[in-house]
Amino acid sequence: MITPAFELSQDAESLTIAIRVPYARVSEFEVYFEGVDFKFYAKPYFLRLTLPGRIVENGAEDGSYDVDKGIFTLRMSKETPGQHFEGLNMLTSLLASKKSRSAKPLVEVTGSSEYPVESNEDEEDFDWEIEQSPYEELTENDLNSQCHYGFGNLRTGVFKRLQDELSDVIDVKEPDATPPAERRQQRLAAEHAKFDPDHYLADYFEDEAIRKVLKYKPWWTVVFAKVMASPERNQEQSSQEAFQVSFSKEENYQLLKFTNKSYLLDKRAQYYVYYGLIDVLLAYCYEVRVTEGESNVESPWNIRKLSGTLSWFESWNNVHEILVSFGRRVLCYPLYRHFKLVTKAHVDTVKILQLGRSAILKCLLDIHKIFQENDPAYILNDLYIADYCIWIQKVKSKKLASLAETLQRTYVTKGQLGLEIEELETAALLVQGEEIESEVPQSLRSQQLIGDPAKSGGISSSKTEDLSVDRAKPADCESGKIDSLEENTTPNTDFLELCTKPSIWTCDVGQEKPVSSSESPRVSAPLIIELEEEMETEPRPSQQRETSPVDEDKQPT
Repeated sequence: MITPAFELSQDAESLTIAIRVPYARVSEFEVYFEGVDFKFYAKPYFLRLTLPGRIVENGAEDGSYDVDKGIFTLRMSKETPGQHFEGLNMLTSLLASKKSRSAKPLVEVTGSSEYPVESNEDEEDFDWEIEQSPYEELTENDLNSQCHYGFGNLRTGVFKRLQDELSDVIDVKEPDATPPAERRQQRLAAEHAKFDPDHYLADYFEDEAIRKVLKYKPWWTVVFAKVMASPERNQEQSSQEAFQVSFSKEENYQLLKFTNKSYLLDKRAQYYVYYGLIDVLLAYCYEVRVTEGESNVESPWNIRKLSGTLSWFESWNNVHEILVSFGRRVLCYPLYRHFKLVTKAHVDTVKILQLGRSAILKCLLDIHKIFQENDPAYILNDLYIADYCIWIQKVKSKKLASLAETLQRTYVTKGQLGLEIEELETAALLVQGEEIESEVPQSLRSQQLIGDPAKSGGISSSKTEDLSVDRAKPADCESGKIDSLEENTTPNTDFLELCTKPSIWTCDVGQEKPVSSSESPRVSAPLIIELEEEMETEPRPSQQRETSPVDEDKQPT
């Protein structure tokens, strides 16, 4: 039997299923539906769905067949009018039978439930910190038993059979004999050896191409703006994502090809999976931005090289170390190596997570397609991406919202990357200033000092601003007060008002004093930095001298 292509839609009263069955024998077809079960048969097609809500036969149902397009359209009434059916675009999970909705992974599937569920994970909220255990000396047998990788660290021994493809896909030399701690040491050493100060400084000073890609708006930016502007933004996240994010016919076909699975993940493995998702999305966001949405032959290399999960089989312990690793790899490997690209990818990943499962799944499907068309990157689909595409369809929206919130209030600075780029920038700017001073005649330099002290340094104000990010002084708020950021309180960007110099500082109105980003990890630093970049691009009156926001703030009063 052939599983046909299908789409589901809904209104307040009914559920509509459109089934594409070209060349079917339309004179003989059967439809059965009751509760959450739906079955359709028209030789040689057979479709069985487990719906996310109950439907009922009450005489109001109807159907039609478009001969030219070969599409059956069936409309059925909801048992509870007004109920919203979640996850109608998660086609892989809808194809599962009721008895496959349990948590037994890969081995057997038992048990049943009348209503389908998203996931059988623990209900308690994650604090997104993995519990630490004391170091213990490991024997050789222990080391070999710990060399796991892949989705949820469920795989081992794969590369013993794929030695020829190994060097073209990943950076770790012997993954089946290298424990996680040693992988990390090797990764850090490789990044230090690869970092090129000349390449970094070239992109730092000659950044015209980088400024262009920073202005690019990927599809999730447009969708996120619509969601934020929608009067229905306070509805459940799942309702918004179903309305805003849609899949193409090709993406729906990809979903139908996946085999539905359930995964038995302990708490530590769940952390690894969620953290690995952030790492992969960061790399993907960078790739989409620098190629402006047009993938090329370098795209598979970019994604897997920037992701420590895909290139080194890393297992992360917290969100901050993911950002540090991603920042280091952006400044070491790709064509464009600029810290603002790290910040942009951070902001983009937060938006994707906030949009929910549909947006994440759309990104994962694109990664899967990119890897599938590249030999031998397809191996990473088998190890990670295909499982992520199946798993994400059942994840609770509440956990994704919590993960997005944690990522939003976590940030990384240049000094935390361990590449000494702040010292490198400072030295380069000093050399630049000395060269400019040596080229300017003494009389002209004296005239500049008298006429405009702010220009006497001869150093680009935009570069000075980049250096001052980590050491910025508190900004004076331009339009009043900002809500106090108290402990265990979710930051709400609706109440953040623009400051004269946003940088990575904010104001605590409760104490009426500035709060440093290093003291308050809950500040949404990437979003504030994005506001700063937007301010830099705003047109200024022609009569004012052309200076950066930093220069204006430093004018004598």
